[in-house]
Amino acid sequence: MLEAYRLGYFPMGESRNRPDIVWIKPDMRGVFPLDGFHVPRSLAKTVRQEPFRITLDQRFAEVMRACSGGGPERPDTWINDEIIAAYTDLHERGFAHSVEAWDGEELVGGLYGVSIGSAFFGESMFSRRTDASKVALCHLVGRMKMAGYRLLDTQFQNAHLKRFGCVEVTASRYALMLSEALNHHASLEAFGGQIAGSSILQSITQTS
Repeated sequence: MLEAYRLGYFPMGESRNRPDIVWIKPDMRGVFPLDGFHVPRSLAKTVRQEPFRITLDQRFAEVMRACSGGGPERPDTWINDEIIAAYTDLHERGFAHSVEAWDGEELVGGLYGVSIGSAFFGESMFSRRTDASKVALCHLVGRMKMAGYRLLDTQFQNAHLKRFGCVEVTASRYALMLSEALNHHASLEAFGGQIAGSSILQSITQTS
């Protein structure tokens, strides 16, 4: 699986309740230029106010299960049991990470993805409170910039991600970006545990 990511592929299940997995390599790839990540003013206020406790790698499997759906809000997704098992293995080996948003002791939002070199491949996110997954995304980007990451791959562009600055690049352009990112090392864990929302925003607004 790691070699597939290095070659520009990523896996998706046919559906939540089917074991089939397909490998995808889009002609147009969604990416976040880390120096062009846009935080809307209202969201920046929320990040600064810290309504959620944000953690790293505390509930990876639980985040994946929440992203896989099965409830009325997400009745079906591409995250099947085989996908969950594969990424849980990557997490145990230090390559897959989750960012969690908590309301007290309740997990209310989060995201997960794969980290190789200085590239992070975002996979999925979920939210059970307004802005919970968005705040988690901001914390991911802030940590990535602090740690010197060079690529945040979103796989595809959609209207939601476009609001934050997601752009599409050609497969050939993506290959160059990926190659550069794989030749450098970065770690989301470099700055330890919780980071203040104000520090996250400061990191996001800094340019290289």
